[in-house]
Amino acid sequence: MQKAFDTLIDSFAENKIGIAEQFLTDALAVHLVDRLTGLYAQKLLLTGGTGNENKLIHNKLTRSDVIYWLDRKHNNVHEDAFLSLIDDFVSYLNSTCYTGITGHEFHFTMYEEGSFYKRHLDQFQNDQSRQYSMIIYLNHHWKDSDGGQLLVYQGGNEHKISPTSGKGVFFKSSELEHEVLITNRPRMSITGWLKRDGSVFSPFQ
Repeated sequence: MQKAFDTLIDSFAENKIGIAEQFLTDALAVHLVDRLTGLYAQKLLLTGGTGNENKLIHNKLTRSDVIYWLDRKHNNVHEDAFLSLIDDFVSYLNSTCYTGITGHEFHFTMYEEGSFYKRHLDQFQNDQSRQYSMIIYLNHHWKDSDGGQLLVYQGGNEHKISPTSGKGVFFKSSELEHEVLITNRPRMSITGWLKRDGSVFSPFQ
């Protein structure tokens, strides 16, 4: 996986948006799709919100996806495999780029047909622990006409990223506003954040 890690980090260093087309193996992507669709069929996904703690708001005019937090307490072998992959990436990121990441949080995300997420920034006003945003896509045979692209705003430029299976995307949570365009078919991903407690110098800052 070091090649995928290097691709993600190098493209981030060059463009402030890291992209690795094959961050996940095909086999793990299939297992994660099965896990997510199973949870969705059991109606275990919850409406996504904006803000945190007492500022949490559910507004379907802003965000209309549904989510399920990953946790090793679920004792699911495929969730565990994904979280171990992220552990390896964090270790590699810290050792090569001195980012000082101390933790992470990830959830499954399902955008049902017609769903979207309006332009936003990932870092909370009252909590700056989220340092890097990561999205890993789980959509096989995705076409441009399916919509659901990630639109990232960078200065006066807009970067449109297709949510194709296995692709990983990586950027600073506090810097780049982004949105998910309306999807024309169910759109699946794992979304999360690499977090840092306290103030630690990072050359990526």
